[in-house]
Amino acid sequence: MGDPTKSDLRAELRRRRRKLAQAAPHAAQAAAEHLVLEHLPAFACFSGYHAVGAEIDPSPLIRRLARTGAFFALPVCEAHEAPLVFRAWDERDLPQPDLFGVPAPPRHAPVLHPDLIVCPLLAFDRQGGRLGQGGGHYDRTIAELRAHKPVFVLGLAYAGQEVRSVPCEPHDQRLDAILTESGYIRVRKD
Repeated sequence: MGDPTKSDLRAELRRRRRKLAQAAPHAAQAAAEHLVLEHLPAFACFSGYHAVGAEIDPSPLIRRLARTGAFFALPVCEAHEAPLVFRAWDERDLPQPDLFGVPAPPRHAPVLHPDLIVCPLLAFDRQGGRLGQGGGHYDRTIAELRAHKPVFVLGLAYAGQEVRSVPCEPHDQRLDAILTESGYIRVRKD
């Protein structure tokens, strides 16, 4: 891919992700089956996401993590330049669209602070680099949470979303691991 900028990569990577989603309809289930829970640090609360477009469906992984008894939250975008808010999800609640129209828990749902964040992405590298949609919401959110406590960030992706190197800036937050239909990738911290 040479040395493209983040904005140059996004359109190409969205096309690639759409093709991967069509070619691997069972990738989400396979990814969930590859997770060895002992690879994760202890967590009392975790967050998932509502898949948008061709993002890999986190539902099989969420069901697996929920069986641990941990609280489950979904991200809510309430302001363009603000961190995401994680609200408890209760399947009896009617989802409400957030600022970007993504289904989210209603405003009355309690705010939670996850120890484990399952994060969507456009691309990842083996050093924990993550290329997101470009709004910086996850970077701001993870930075804010990590300022108060340890937070483990697990990128969920198709194996074909891996790139040699994601262009990273100082504010970009690194993944701790990546889970794909091909397996679990632990990011080395040395």
